[in-house]
Amino acid sequence: MKRIALLFATLLLGLFAMTAPAAELSPVGVWRTFDDEDGKAASLVRIDSLGGILEGRVVRILPRPGHPVDARCDECSGARKGQPVTGMVILWGMKQDGDEYDGGEILDPHNGRIYRCKMKVKGNTLEVRGYLGISLFGRSQTWVREP
Repeated sequence: MKRIALLFATLLLGLFAMTAPAAELSPVGVWRTFDDEDGKAASLVRIDSLGGILEGRVVRILPRPGHPVDARCDECSGARKGQPVTGMVILWGMKQDGDEYDGGEILDPHNGRIYRCKMKVKGNTLEVRGYLGISLFGRSQTWVREP
């Protein structure tokens, strides 16, 4: 009887171990972004789930020459114009669709433009694609999960 209980407990632990990686495929967490031009780390963005809808906020601009850590979104329009990039929501409305997330938008604080967005978690990286109209017309970035 003890062997059956031990076997059952081992099977349950194995089942939990197999489901753990799926939980890690969530984009919720803090991600390091990189500059398109020089490839250097640019900022930290925290993605949260609010009722199943994802939202990303800049939590820190990383110091590097020629890029102020207190940058403002001077190219933005509306309420964002001239506001600090740190603390700004730059990703919103993302919903899970299978193993991808889409249906939302992303703001590029450098040019103030808002793009449609889709993203996919691949291990400890997040492939983020901003585009106009169809995904073919856009650009992708790879963000890295912070420990």
